[in-house]
Amino acid sequence: MTNIMVCGCLGRLGTSIDRVAATMEDVKIIAGTDAFDGVRSYPIYKNITECKQKPDVIINVLRPTDTEEILQLLAYCTENRVPLIVCTTSLPPEVETAIAETSKKVAILKSANMSLGINLLTSLLNRAAKMLYDANFDIEIIEKHHSKKLDAPSGTAYMLADSINKALGGDMEYVTDRSQTHKERSRKEIGVHALRGGEIVGEHSVVFAGQAEVIELTHIAQNRDVFAIGAIKAACFLKNKPPELYDMQDFIRS
Repeated sequence: MTNIMVCGCLGRLGTSIDRVAATMEDVKIIAGTDAFDGVRSYPIYKNITECKQKPDVIINVLRPTDTEEILQLLAYCTENRVPLIVCTTSLPPEVETAIAETSKKVAILKSANMSLGINLLTSLLNRAAKMLYDANFDIEIIEKHHSKKLDAPSGTAYMLADSINKALGGDMEYVTDRSQTHKERSRKEIGVHALRGGEIVGEHSVVFAGQAEVIELTHIAQNRDVFAIGAIKAACFLKNKPPELYDMQDFIRS
């Protein structure tokens, strides 16, 4: 049994995690934190320092603007030696630095997207990018999300771009806006484009455009349960792991 605490438990992803965990026999959510009022089957605290339970793993789904709360969470994990799953994207530099430092003391798994499918796509892109780029294909990424998403382009879009960039040697340029330039596309560009509207859970497409053919790899999240399933499975993976900064590729390889 893996006992889990969810920080940000009343949000969209926190709600999905609660629903999915209730269907699993080998996990249990024993506590949560959230700034808002709400009801769950477990106690919810305003601040993690108030928590009376000791989880095996914490899943963080706080907003990127909750900087103080995330830093408190990292301090709690260090003091209590509790592994941490970080699902939050677009974190400020000081939080990224704190995560790296905390991972020297406790296990942390950080991913811009917890979906098993999107992480498999990342692995496929790492293998396909060099072959197609060397064959003179241009590379563009298009992502679509609901109208309430704060960051654009998404953390997942950048994660996919990073995987491609790494495969190509690390010197590609990410271009998110061509409206102010009047020139041909450079071979060194990876275009990253964002669409916001309605209730789109998440769609990511990587387009390889060649001279006479186009290859498009797409992942569509039909509901947030895909992220919840990945986060819970990652939590079970991280339990009892030694201090290190892990990602979903470590989980997939396991």
